[in-house]
Amino acid sequence: MNHRMLSGITPSGSLTLGNYLGALKRFADAGHDTDGTFFVADLHALTIAHEPARLRRLTRETALLFLASGIDPDRSTAFVQSHVPEHVALAYLLECTAYVGELGRMVQFKEKGGRPRTRASLFTYPCLMAADILLYETDAVPVGGDQDQHVELARDLAVRFNRTYGETFVVPALSRPAIAARVADLADPTSKMDKSALEGASGVVRMLDSPDVVRRKVMRAVTDSDSEVSYDPHTKPGVSNLLEILASCGGVGSPAVLASRYDSYGALKQDVADAVIGALAPVQARYAALEAEPGHVDEVLAAGARRARERAAPVLDRARAAIGLSEPAS
Repeated sequence: MNHRMLSGITPSGSLTLGNYLGALKRFADAGHDTDGTFFVADLHALTIAHEPARLRRLTRETALLFLASGIDPDRSTAFVQSHVPEHVALAYLLECTAYVGELGRMVQFKEKGGRPRTRASLFTYPCLMAADILLYETDAVPVGGDQDQHVELARDLAVRFNRTYGETFVVPALSRPAIAARVADLADPTSKMDKSALEGASGVVRMLDSPDVVRRKVMRAVTDSDSEVSYDPHTKPGVSNLLEILASCGGVGSPAVLASRYDSYGALKQDVADAVIGALAPVQARYAALEAEPGHVDEVLAAGARRARERAAPVLDRARAAIGLSEPAS
């Protein structure tokens, strides 16, 4: 039986090195026994003020980067979330299962809710995220630490729905990478490398940055006040972040082992810059080739949406029947 994996990325900014190492590279490296479902979560980008043209551009760019990173559409399902209406339909059923208190405790709402003109979707979107997960009977959801709470909510809603209305959903588990689950901002290593950061943010390496830009950002990365190269994420977050990046980009050995090979930050940064440029080069080349074939990309995404609907429809029908909704006359 194939191992089922699912993940979505919100097109809130151009994808970063963190998105590649923590997500896309893992998806592409998944074994042939993995049944992957990967989508651009464009509906999630509507929870805050946005520019429609920018959202469309970033949705397309993100989809191309999925494919350029090596996700094989012949053995995985890749699509745009809004092209599969079952996501929204199941989200409402889960809103009817969730409690106000648990949605109010979600970190995103606690941090951003309560401001003037806060959109209601910022409060309810965790139900949409739960629907994203539960529609595909996924047994593993690859996440970074900042997404744990959402997967836990999906698990809670699945268990509650199953207990109340009968067995309907597969209850998913969290799946973590060994390293680089959360690549830190090079300018502020206490924060994650965020695709939503300003376009020119000096600590954010974008997947489509040129080699010169990548090198400049890495060479300016914040390290520590001393000169010792050692791996200690708590007391030396800047250097540890660079070591984790190097290990994830093909460095031989763990971050701690790699640290023992350097006696200066400058040499470490040079090797990190080389490794990142080398890791991104083939992705950027494939991106350019895909960008030149828009018709092919359209066909791949349309086929992915069709496969997603074929898989999601029976789960939605099962949930509708369980909760008491009638079926339309044929």
